[in-house]
Amino acid sequence: MKKTGIGIKIICACVLLLLVVYAGGCYYYGNHFQRGTLIDQVDVSNLTVQDLADRVDAYFLRIQERKSDGSSYEESIDGKAIDLSYASTEPLQQILREQNQYLWFLPQHEEHETEALLSYNKEKLTQAVQALKGFEEDFAQAPTNAHISEYTPETGFSIVAETQGNELDQAKTLEVISNAVEELKGLVNLDAEGCYETSAVTSDSEELQNTLQKLQKYGTVTITYRFGDNIEVLDGSTISTWLEVDGFAVTLDQTQVENYVATLRKKYDSIFRSRTFMTSYGKEITVDGGDYGWWMNYQQEAKELAAQIETGESGERTPVYYQTAASYGAPDYGDTYVEINLTAQHLFFYKDGQLVMESDFVSGNSARGYDTPEGTYSITYKQRNATLVGENYETPVSYWMPFNKNIGMHDATWRSSFGGTIYKTKGSHGCINMPYEKAQELYGYIEKGTPVICYHLAGTERSTESELEK
Repeated sequence: MKKTGIGIKIICACVLLLLVVYAGGCYYYGNHFQRGTLIDQVDVSNLTVQDLADRVDAYFLRIQERKSDGSSYEESIDGKAIDLSYASTEPLQQILREQNQYLWFLPQHEEHETEALLSYNKEKLTQAVQALKGFEEDFAQAPTNAHISEYTPETGFSIVAETQGNELDQAKTLEVISNAVEELKGLVNLDAEGCYETSAVTSDSEELQNTLQKLQKYGTVTITYRFGDNIEVLDGSTISTWLEVDGFAVTLDQTQVENYVATLRKKYDSIFRSRTFMTSYGKEITVDGGDYGWWMNYQQEAKELAAQIETGESGERTPVYYQTAASYGAPDYGDTYVEINLTAQHLFFYKDGQLVMESDFVSGNSARGYDTPEGTYSITYKQRNATLVGENYETPVSYWMPFNKNIGMHDATWRSSFGGTIYKTKGSHGCINMPYEKAQELYGYIEKGTPVICYHLAGTERSTESELEK
């Protein structure tokens, strides 16, 4: 009986305690917002209207920012500086009145949206945001895009990684900070909120990687030209300067290629140039005129060179020529050639540096203005049994060897003598007239392209035997 009474007392005490707690909760939530209550995204759980007013009055926003080196620093905006306050607490009071304080013990989740509950000076907030260190010209650094490096012989081309910098997007920053103020947040991280300008192109960009591959293809090309003992090497150091990059597109500047080939032509072409020549008379002379020599087709060569570069193909290359010569360097006519002394009216043929034959001849009639031109030429072709046609003449010859348009060497069976000064008054129309046997012999030696060097040499003039007899 005694024990039963004790148990009843304990139960009554517990019930009384629960009633006291319940009553206390009802009283407490008569002027406090219940747990789980959000007003304009602000958690107001267990707060009074006055608590919220005090919070607004003491409000300041901590702003975490980023330095250019990636480290962080912090600034703040004081609510008083932007005139932050409640426009009216009546909406808060209304929400408080409408909550069921008697069910405080039940789980609650109430979200409320109000209009113009908080008030602040938007112009002052904008000024405060613009005054952040992240907007200072000397402090903020814009991001840089990943890009292709300049060419270096050691590494060729490579990708230079992007940098993020710490330049703020003003519109985005203002939006984020305004939202933070309106939600009475105590802290906002501008980096986490995506307020910084970002690089448009990153190192892992597929387009950038493809561009790098194209550039590397050009940069690894090595093309070698051989001009006799001289070697010209074209590699990435030069080719890289001919490349134009527009966005991710890579093009080879054809004009630059043409300029390069033109430089080679200027350096190694020998056509239309003066030549130093050691005569068979032991005197060195300068021979001008003629169309013999290396003559590069630089436009076609530039096209083919560009095409080879485009394929990424390395190797040796022989230029495209309009015309070639016997050898590079000096002398370009080599050691197999016909030497014609117009003063002495005598020619020599050298093969591989050895004198093979020589002969007197009769050249163009000086008195009638048919002088055989000086210069260095080459055998255009050779023909048996040709008919030479000109002004007032049509002459068949057995051995025809032209070297300067319609001027050439041939047999002249109508002549009984050669050499001396016959040419001055009884010479040809410009051709080199030779004895039949000598023309035949020379015809057997020479080939198309054999150099022919015509010159005058003072002091070598001589008379024919027939002229001496007269």
